[in-house]
Amino acid sequence: MILQIIKLKSNLPEEELLIKAKDRELQFIDIPGLLQKYYVKTDRSGQYGGIYIWESQESLNAYRESDLAKSIPEAYEIVEAPNIETMDIIFQLRN
Repeated sequence: MILQIIKLKSNLPEEELLIKAKDRELQFIDIPGLLQKYYVKTDRSGQYGGIYIWESQESLNAYRESDLAKSIPEAYEIVEAPNIETMDIIFQLRN
């Protein structure tokens, strides 16, 4: 499994960002190989993120090439390049 953490800065007010995220929720549910996604807010003003759990590197790579992934900067009015970290999950505490 693959863990991906994305942090981004948005020009949108939090309420509007949440509306957009909820509107796009079904599109993320249908992504093959996406086991879980957490929507998060950091302690920095205007900074939000997503924590993704992927079944495999192949599923993550396919998502990166998708129109949905490419639409994120515009949809959330991202103002600078996002910070993206990717890690292999070597084991998990609970199933």
